[in-house]
Amino acid sequence: MLDTMVTEIKQSKYYSIILDCTPDVSHQEQMSVIIRTVKMDKAPEIKEHFMGFLVACETTGLGLSSLILNKLMELNIPFDDCRGQSYDNGANMKGRNKGVQARLLEKNPRALYVPCGAHSLNLVVADAAKASTDAISYFGNVQKLYSLFSAAPQRWAILREHVTVALKTWSDTRWESRINSIEAVRYQASNIREALLEVREKVTDPLTKVEAQSLAEEVGSYRFLICTVVWYDILHHVNHVSKLLQSPKMQLDVAVDLLTKAKTSLTNYRGTGFASAQASAKDMCEEMNVEAVLKQKRLRNTKKHFAYEAPEEPIADALKRLEATFFNVVVDTAIGSLKDRFETLGEVRDRFGVLLNFQKLDDQELCNQCDNLCGTLSSGDESDIDGKELAVEVKNLPRLPSDDMTALELLTFIHKKHLEELYPNLWVALRIACTLPVTVASAERSFSKLKLIKTYLRSSMGQDRLTGLAIISINHETGKQLSYEEIIADFANKKARKQTF
Repeated sequence: MLDTMVTEIKQSKYYSIILDCTPDVSHQEQMSVIIRTVKMDKAPEIKEHFMGFLVACETTGLGLSSLILNKLMELNIPFDDCRGQSYDNGANMKGRNKGVQARLLEKNPRALYVPCGAHSLNLVVADAAKASTDAISYFGNVQKLYSLFSAAPQRWAILREHVTVALKTWSDTRWESRINSIEAVRYQASNIREALLEVREKVTDPLTKVEAQSLAEEVGSYRFLICTVVWYDILHHVNHVSKLLQSPKMQLDVAVDLLTKAKTSLTNYRGTGFASAQASAKDMCEEMNVEAVLKQKRLRNTKKHFAYEAPEEPIADALKRLEATFFNVVVDTAIGSLKDRFETLGEVRDRFGVLLNFQKLDDQELCNQCDNLCGTLSSGDESDIDGKELAVEVKNLPRLPSDDMTALELLTFIHKKHLEELYPNLWVALRIACTLPVTVASAERSFSKLKLIKTYLRSSMGQDRLTGLAIISINHETGKQLSYEEIIADFANKKARKQTF
């Protein structure tokens, strides 16, 4: 089965590698190896092949880079044909001096590094959440809601009587997943508040009574509801883009366009979002029959003691303060982080930009960008394409079906018209562009299979067996080609105790 995938990878010639690591139930660091290619069959198709798990004894840049190079050598896959590499944002992977990407670039300058887009987008939300005290306290209160109801079956039953979408917890490392927990609060705040008040009346523990009362007051506060609406809107945009980026067939040019639109959407939201959040929060307050007023508690210092006072503050001033300290800080941080964290992704996309926007370039700019792409795909005296010939080819392309075609669509058009031999440089450049990965989501998905296969009851499973079962489970199409009857018969013959004389 593995030989079939290796043959397919060699036929595709150009490939990219995707790596990620996680500990298993035996406390061994398992590295998932994914190879991404463009398969040429009836139509060009982006494929990601799971090649197995490797035990990473050393998680340094040197140890991981040596491990993957040895694996490629064992599979007889030439590393010189690698054109891309994608990892998460760990220092041992993305380090510019001693990281895996830097060490592999020393051996093959054409193996372009593309940081994981989904992981970077997750860090954008994390940056925004940590930029404001109101944001930090907000997520703390949402977590308290879940903890209060989930601590006892009776409380959870009370919650289920009042809501249709239950509260959910979240992962500390996947910030965009918090939209699932906020959704219940966003559209069922009144019901959740009623459930809290019922818990307060029915429980006997005085601490739980106090906590339920406190959370009921918090859920009914204008400030909390504004924060809920704002965070739901932000996470809704981010989560939609994150889901699209995790597709195995996602292309670099499409990913950059999605991120550009997300940045534009957040920029527009910066101007109108707070006003719309206020209107939505007022409607939620009216539904709960509470007054939409912001009160700022201040600390009063006297000679004898410290005490809190809550002066009547004009709601307009309180709203301006909330907008300045929470809304503007969160949205501005998200926009700035989007720009900084996806700078590398944009640079790689710009190198291949001539393949998509050549119709908008003049002759001189077209030649310059073709030469730059030729330099990117060159190593020493070897080059995948000729820049001057590429410029001539794109000038003489036939009329295209659309002016806004993706790299895969243009590759499919050339393949369908049988123009590969007439446009060899463009053909190669497009194949390499489609090979470049955008995320390590496929490696993350393989970890789900790892946890299903290597459980506590199978903690002593050997590495070869683990890899074999994972390959069959993950690579469905290749697994269907196996004859399980022959495998079972072969296994039975090897284990048979009866000897033939």
